[in-house]
Amino acid sequence: MTKKKTFTKKELAELSAEQIIDNIKYENYSLLNTLGAEKLRKEMVPVGKICNAIVDYFFASTGPKRDTLKHDQAARKKLVKVLSKLAPGDYKDMPKDSENGLVVGFNHPSLGEIGRILAMKIDIMGDKPMYFPVNLPWYEALAPNFDRIKRLGIIITPTITPSTWSKMNLKEGSTSYEAGSRLKKEFRNIYTDLSHDALLQGGVVFVAPSATRQATVFKNEQVYKKEEEIIPTMSMLALKLYSDPNMKCDFLPMAILPPKDYGRSLNLRKKYKLIPGEMMSANYIRGKYFKIKNPKRLEGFDYEFHQRIADKLPKSFWY
Repeated sequence: MTKKKTFTKKELAELSAEQIIDNIKYENYSLLNTLGAEKLRKEMVPVGKICNAIVDYFFASTGPKRDTLKHDQAARKKLVKVLSKLAPGDYKDMPKDSENGLVVGFNHPSLGEIGRILAMKIDIMGDKPMYFPVNLPWYEALAPNFDRIKRLGIIITPTITPSTWSKMNLKEGSTSYEAGSRLKKEFRNIYTDLSHDALLQGGVVFVAPSATRQATVFKNEQVYKKEEEIIPTMSMLALKLYSDPNMKCDFLPMAILPPKDYGRSLNLRKKYKLIPGEMMSANYIRGKYFKIKNPKRLEGFDYEFHQRIADKLPKSFWY
């Protein structure tokens, strides 16, 4: 494969986040390499190659190729069929339809649940637009196939999680640190803007509140006991979305129960359970958390969301 290009200091300082993303997708650039984090990118290369090969297979082996709409529908059907064997999941209790847009937040013990979530969404939620915030190393691995992934009904957008940010080891005050800080914020804004537009159209947004692979719902016992702060992933998203009075999306906590002998990776051919928790409806969220106009934070929202996931899992998965 052609060696990844890196951004110049001038480009890093002046290009918008959208332009950075386009260069990653279409011009073989790597932001991670530019920021001195090539190791993080390389760690995802093998999994990225597998995923891209699978996407290529679905489009090469289905038809009719002259009819783009039917071709895409056939590829999606084949994806569900193949994933049901390679990445089996039990999602029979998941809601099949929703009048409102839907934010699905899930615990993230491994990479394996991603394939099961994709199969579930395509199988029972049809052609609704689907958005996934993807950690930057994952995004760079998948970005060359962005357009084909989108044709499968999956729209990915990059984020820089706290865990990845800490692993970059950027020196505070350096050019790389300043550029990375700016892009981290702008990526988040792009994601929330995309989510807003998708949810207004009745779309589905999937997000892991932990922002990293984590075996338990709560990071540790101290977070569960409210002795440490919880990452405000869900409340920040809710604040952004519900600032629009026309927004009617619901929030669905979803518990991921992996197989007994699961590992952190794909866990192929092992069955997962995708278990819906108690829905937080738009009316419920507005009534409980927006009692004042334009609140600065939603106190207790993240804890309640996490607890609704935990309630569907054995206590060994709580913290």
